[in-house]
Amino acid sequence: MVRLDRIYTRGGDAGETSLVGGERRRKDDARVGAYGDIDETNAAIGVARAALPSEDQALDPMLERIQNELFDLGAELATPAAKGAASARLAVTQEQVARLEAEIDEMNGALAPLKSFVLPGGAPVAAHLHLARAISRRAERAMVALAALPGEEVAAVALSYVNRLSDFLFVASRWVNRRQGDVLWRPGATRSSSSTPR
Repeated sequence: MVRLDRIYTRGGDAGETSLVGGERRRKDDARVGAYGDIDETNAAIGVARAALPSEDQALDPMLERIQNELFDLGAELATPAAKGAASARLAVTQEQVARLEAEIDEMNGALAPLKSFVLPGGAPVAAHLHLARAISRRAERAMVALAALPGEEVAAVALSYVNRLSDFLFVASRWVNRRQGDVLWRPGATRSSSSTPR
């Protein structure tokens, strides 16, 4: 059980922070950056949840579960492989990836096939979900970069999870926009000075 009696410790005032197990790293370290991007993704999903209208509340339990899973993923990234045995380390699982896939398929089944790329936007909550998707893509890039560093490790299932999460957030944004329709990209449509978006 996590217990936080004190919010500030002054331990990070010199630009370092502690990983799980006590190892100190600079705050611009690749591992710290990766779980920081996961935290930002989580916060963006929280904004989307706060904006959910009543007719889209079916998304809320899924998004709440994902927020909890992102805390697990952040804890996993904050634990260097050498510091946590595989059995004791908090980590996302293949079952969680499969659940995201099932939810993607269910939402996508209610949508018309795409004929172009989608512009981020539409309903306010859809715009928030698009922003969360873009941040999750940054988190994925940070995790891939971390995994490529000598002496660092990122579990393959963690990479699968964050990759599938961005797909989930994309489809969820389309699902929210299902009543008004997607705003589609029109390649080259505004190159002429007489062109106006429609």
